[in-house]
Amino acid sequence: MSYERNYKAEDLDAFKIGETYRPECDTIGPYLIGGTYKGGGSAYGGKWKPSKPDDERFLGEPGSINRTADRNGDLRETKIGADGRAVKERHYSNHGNPKQHSIPHDHNIVWEGNRPNWGKAENYWGGDIPDFKSYWRCGMPYRILKSKNSLEDNRFKSISDFKWCMKCGGEVEIEWNGIHYGIIRYGTDDKITIYVWNCPETECCFNTADDALEYMVGSDRLRDVITQVTVLDRSI
Repeated sequence: MSYERNYKAEDLDAFKIGETYRPECDTIGPYLIGGTYKGGGSAYGGKWKPSKPDDERFLGEPGSINRTADRNGDLRETKIGADGRAVKERHYSNHGNPKQHSIPHDHNIVWEGNRPNWGKAENYWGGDIPDFKSYWRCGMPYRILKSKNSLEDNRFKSISDFKWCMKCGGEVEIEWNGIHYGIIRYGTDDKITIYVWNCPETECCFNTADDALEYMVGSDRLRDVITQVTVLDRSI
């Protein structure tokens, strides 16, 4: 059974990067980067500041949805709550592991310690996919922004950076010596799960980030090369 949602042709066209989709009264709030809305105050609205360009999608006009694409071109929809911070995100990707993620799947986002934290994936294996509702206003542009993160932006600068990403419920895509891996915080039995991309049978599960850092990527311990691996994409 295919778990991907069936869209009308006009809907599919809307998801093309760089396209503009403007059916009558079918628009969303604009994606705000670093600016302010009239009467709305600071776009950041608090102490937390995005550390990478793509993290700016977690802030915006209350009730709107920010639509962005990751480095693979897969759509992400980020719903903004009443305080101008993200409350939910939908991913149109299985992150290289169809056993763990349906297309699409959702994550609730809660703010603890003044940072976004992802919950477990909400999968729709039966194909009954709920609408991702937002605050709609006619005349506002619909657009999808490409990922602006560079590989250096994505790179883990330290072991602590990787541990922080896991603590926040991160989903990560890395490459080392020509082999592509996925790392997800909530995998099998809610454990940190590492696997070769698109090979779910290779899954290894770990209770802690320290345990996960003992995983062997080829002939190297992940701990020894975590700041050197190519981080193709990371959710936070």
